[in-house]
Amino acid sequence: MDLVVSPALTIPSSEFSWRFSRSSGPGGQHVNTSDSRVELIWNVAGSTALTETQRALLLARLSRRLVAGSVTVIASERRSQLRNRETALARLSDIIVSALAPDAAPRRPTKATRGSKLRRLAAKGQRSETKQHRRRPSAE
Repeated sequence: MDLVVSPALTIPSSEFSWRFSRSSGPGGQHVNTSDSRVELIWNVAGSTALTETQRALLLARLSRRLVAGSVTVIASERRSQLRNRETALARLSDIIVSALAPDAAPRRPTKATRGSKLRRLAAKGQRSETKQHRRRPSAE
């Protein structure tokens, strides 16, 4: 089953490599006999579904996650292999979407408003007054 990341990007299932192993956790007797843990491996560097711009962006932004140009996603939360496969595909999709998202607009620095300055100074004065009332009475 192909992975539809966005209307403009669909990754064919032939580009995915799957590995299965036994999972720890719940499952009773069944867990000892089935390979429900899933590893999904996708080669970003060799993908034919990506444009050169997308590939460069993914390689740059996912550089810490990549091993030999491939990204690996592991899922073992569910009891069935099918559910873990779906979870791994969803995670990979989320990773790709967040890596291809445009950068946020840079923050424009602003000044504190006159009202906020006055409120801050009033709060400081109130706090000072509260602390002065806690002092011992002077011996005057």
